[in-house]
Amino acid sequence: NAFKKLRGKGRISESDLKAAMREVKLALLEADVNFKVVKDFISSVSEKALGANVLESLTPGQQVIKIVNEELVNLMGVENSKINLSNTPPSVIMMTGLQGAGKTTTLHTITGLLKAKSGSVMFEGKELLKTPPHKIVEMGMAHVPEGRRIFPDLTVLENLKIGAYLRKDDITEDLNWVYDLFPRLKERRRQLAGTLSGGEQQMLAMGRALLSDPKMIVMDEPSMGLSPLLVSEIFEIIQSFRAAGKTVLLVEQ
Repeated sequence: NAFKKLRGKGRISESDLKAAMREVKLALLEADVNFKVVKDFISSVSEKALGANVLESLTPGQQVIKIVNEELVNLMGVENSKINLSNTPPSVIMMTGLQGAGKTTTLHTITGLLKAKSGSVMFEGKELLKTPPHKIVEMGMAHVPEGRRIFPDLTVLENLKIGAYLRKDDITEDLNWVYDLFPRLKERRRQLAGTLSGGEQQMLAMGRALLSDPKMIVMDEPSMGLSPLLVSEIFEIIQSFRAAGKTVLLVEQ
């Protein structure tokens, strides 16, 4: 909200910056970042942002966000980081970060929906950065996107079958497994997906991903918009994926 109050062009004043930095500071402290690290981080951002000339294409608020994101990269060492999930048993790994830090962008890059300018993403010994999304699905990776992205004018069963569109084998066993995990989907299998509740749509998005028979599932904020009780149920089911031999890369705020 504080960022939205930064208006116009020109230079960013100290009063412009103060409220915005207070929000960033609270968010970092709530994420259990060391107080001294937070203090140094805020100081560094403020020093760079205070009086900075705003780029023609940016508002002052966007300029501050750009500087915050650049400093987060420096703080976390993202440019030189390497995440290796190989030679480990199936796991559930959570990636967290502030809004706008690049979590969804990271997942979209992994699954081929966005093209990276540099770096490397390896899966099953193969480079993904030049691999189209449908080929990445064939390799054994499924994506449960932010906002579910189900097909509202198709039935629940038709949505689930779309997840298996690349498969040539019999999907009956996997379909029954999905129904065991999410009994409400079986009850509503002939119902239009757009008439489901938010929680049921999230179950449908997860079930659709499972029907591709993936080795790894990437999930973007599956708790978004759900009640605490339903969130608990969803996360228990996600934990069960590991027992089924699936690795999960999970994004949450």
